[in-house]
Amino acid sequence: MKYEVIEENGFKYIEAGKGETLVLLHGLMGELSNWEATIDHFQDRYHILVPILPIYELPILTLGVKSLSKYVYKFVKHKKLSQVVLIGNSLGGHVGLSFTVAHQAHVKALVLTGSSGLYENAFGGSFPRRESYDYIKEKVAYTFYDPATATKELVDEVFKSVNDRSRVIRILALAKSAIRHNMSKEIPKITIPVSLIWGKQDKVTPPEVAQEFHDLLPNSELNWVDKCGHAPMMERPEEFNEYLGRFLNRILLK
Repeated sequence: MKYEVIEENGFKYIEAGKGETLVLLHGLMGELSNWEATIDHFQDRYHILVPILPIYELPILTLGVKSLSKYVYKFVKHKKLSQVVLIGNSLGGHVGLSFTVAHQAHVKALVLTGSSGLYENAFGGSFPRRESYDYIKEKVAYTFYDPATATKELVDEVFKSVNDRSRVIRILALAKSAIRHNMSKEIPKITIPVSLIWGKQDKVTPPEVAQEFHDLLPNSELNWVDKCGHAPMMERPEEFNEYLGRFLNRILLK
């Protein structure tokens, strides 16, 4: 990771660029490096913040989508931000939705890519063969359309996490919390502009999930990225950045 992680007041995050603020939220198994191509592309025009969500630090009894949303709110207040564009992948999208429902006045627009919040088909609730490197490699590759996107570095990171007992307990607790926290009744309350940027071959949050988000969100657009799985910003960064750039131009440069 080429960007320095800043640590202050209990927060860890990356910060780059100047201008309107984009807050990028990573997924359950995501790393800050997942957003590297997005930061590279937009830091000359926007102020970008990527907080590390405290998945392994919050008390396990309170660990859930809402507690992570509250953490993001504290982070936004700490950075003295008024209105931001939230951009979330997978669990990060779910956290962004929860944050927006609770604090819509603080959010100028929302971007969801492979977001949970309605339905997801992740690891299936358990890691039955977590000691097997090949099994984890196969599961990580499942996230993408092109298995080659699951680099050794990425697989190593996930393998390390799921073989740390305290970490895996938290991952499973949070995954179950996300599945229980269905937001279909709350999502129509979100009236700010929303861009859905979705992999056509996403097997974790399939295309019908994107369509349901689009139907429920009154002010949304739906953009498809072909030959792409659950993380378009990693697997098809040029197309993802193109869709995101157009959306930002439309809502921020009026």
